[in-house]
Amino acid sequence: MTGPFPEGKFMATIKIGPKGQIVIPKEARDMFSLKEGDMLLFLADKGQGIAMQPFEYAETFWQNVYNLKKDGEKK
Repeated sequence: MTGPFPEGKFMATIKIGPKGQIVIPKEARDMFSLKEGDMLLFLADKGQGIAMQPFEYAETFWQNVYNLKKDGEKK
């Protein structure tokens, strides 16, 4: 399922292959500048579903949290 979506939005159906692999649609790869070898963070919640995001988004978030804590530590 694909179709015309507003700028910055995308949705598609994908199939899980015999080895549990999925193919991220080209439109989504282009939207996030994903290329072979890039790492994604896979999130799963039984009640809310599955999501993926580029790993560097989470990495940057946690680096910022660590830096805030480090700056705010009592010495």
